[in-house]
Amino acid sequence: MNCDRIARAYRWIEYLFYGHELERRRFCYLPDVAAAKRALILGDGDGRFLARFCAASQASVDCIDSSARMLDLARGRAGNGQIRYIHADALALPLAPTSYDLIVTHFFLDCFDAAGLESLIGRVAAAAQPGALWLISEFREPRWARPLLTVMYLFFRMTADLANNHLVDHRPLLAARGFRLLREEASRGGLIASELWRLSK
Repeated sequence: MNCDRIARAYRWIEYLFYGHELERRRFCYLPDVAAAKRALILGDGDGRFLARFCAASQASVDCIDSSARMLDLARGRAGNGQIRYIHADALALPLAPTSYDLIVTHFFLDCFDAAGLESLIGRVAAAAQPGALWLISEFREPRWARPLLTVMYLFFRMTADLANNHLVDHRPLLAARGFRLLREEASRGGLIASELWRLSK
């Protein structure tokens, strides 16, 4: 998925459909992760979470996105400081083992099919330190929301070359890699959730 074509409009598209709810989900557990030392942020988009996180934390950050224009927006919002911006495919970029004590994926895991998501989670889990936290905001699929998610996937397939066409549940894959769910909070009738996971030591 590459959001270059819609990067500048992305924030307003989000507000049109969800108001500020996706932002509330991103920021829900921010105080719980502010003490991190080294963070990996995947697909943060235009940098709204990145800027808020860096204002609250002294962590060094690797911010990875496949969209160069989204990275430019993130850099404009969050600055350079403690952040290394990396234009790359998260499934292809080498990640050093046990390097990060915080992983962040906001509305990113839904971009992958089952095989891609299993590969991604395996790669990221190997790069996480024992006891690392994984902060996630993501869509879920209550029965009533299936038509809405179908339209959402169609939109991103048309505008951002998204290959996946359905939501894959990431939770069993995280649990299989040794992560334990610490906290979760859902909104919009169970459609959108914030989650905080910890890798077993």
